[in-house]
Amino acid sequence: MSAVEVAALIASGAFVLLVVLLAIPLIKLGRTLDEATTAIRKTYEGGAPLLDGANTTLSRVNTQLRRVDGITSNACMVSSNVSALTSLFTATMGGPLVKTAAFTYGLSKAIKARRAPKEAVNGRSRRRGRTRRGRP
Repeated sequence: MSAVEVAALIASGAFVLLVVLLAIPLIKLGRTLDEATTAIRKTYEGGAPLLDGANTTLSRVNTQLRRVDGITSNACMVSSNVSALTSLFTATMGGPLVKTAAFTYGLSKAIKARRAPKEAVNGRSRRRGRTRRGRP
């Protein structure tokens, strides 16, 4: 064996060693990609029921929102009817009620004014036994 053959044998051995050392990380990378593929497949298979459940939930929420929309439109109509009824009551009964209250107030003042001379004649007012001037 010549020196060239020995050098070629050493170079080929080193190349085999290099291939073996590079093959180990490639095999590990292949296993990692297989695991990632399996995880993605499981996620995809598990995601379909979740999306179906979310779709069902959204359908029910939309149904409830339609009901709430109907309720709020009815509440709006009721409040406008109450507003109209209040305006009607104020227009028809407001004036007479104010006049009645003013008449009652005036009547009570007149009665009090009429009683005041009688108390002055008796000499004492009904309050704490004093006269009109504040002396007992």
